[in-house]
Amino acid sequence: MEQLYRENGKVVYHYLLSLCHDRFLAEDLTQETFLRAYRSLERFDGNCKLSTWLCQIAKHLYYQHLSRHKREIPAEPDETAFADSPQPEEKVLHRLELMDVLKEMQKLPGQMREVIYLRAVADLSFRDIGEILGRSENWARVNFYRGKETLIRAARAAKWEDGHE
Repeated sequence: MEQLYRENGKVVYHYLLSLCHDRFLAEDLTQETFLRAYRSLERFDGNCKLSTWLCQIAKHLYYQHLSRHKREIPAEPDETAFADSPQPEEKVLHRLELMDVLKEMQKLPGQMREVIYLRAVADLSFRDIGEILGRSENWARVNFYRGKETLIRAARAAKWEDGHE
């Protein structure tokens, strides 16, 4: 079980963090995910990667958490969940740019946003993303591309507005 956690813990944690934007909740749900996986390991049929199966369990646990607490997904992610750059000036600029991108990502449709988080944060393949979300690999690719293009257009528009104020 320890090896399973060492190999997949970060992927599950980052996936949950992308959903809930709360590092403490993501940590709790990650632990619960591995507990549930351990209890139902005999049901893993090998039709997908183990990390994909674990992320599916994590997603269901998160949705159960939401229904139990009747809570909406927060509009803005927990800033402390992301790494900082070493220099103070770079750190501030990086954080401002990151927050701008994350705010724009919150405007994307739910599953498109989820695809981008899974690809960028959890570094999952399009095939794995499709499996987790119950869609095809091609659907995941198309949604990632469309979301990325939307974010690029928003960034260009913001730069244009900054230069023409």
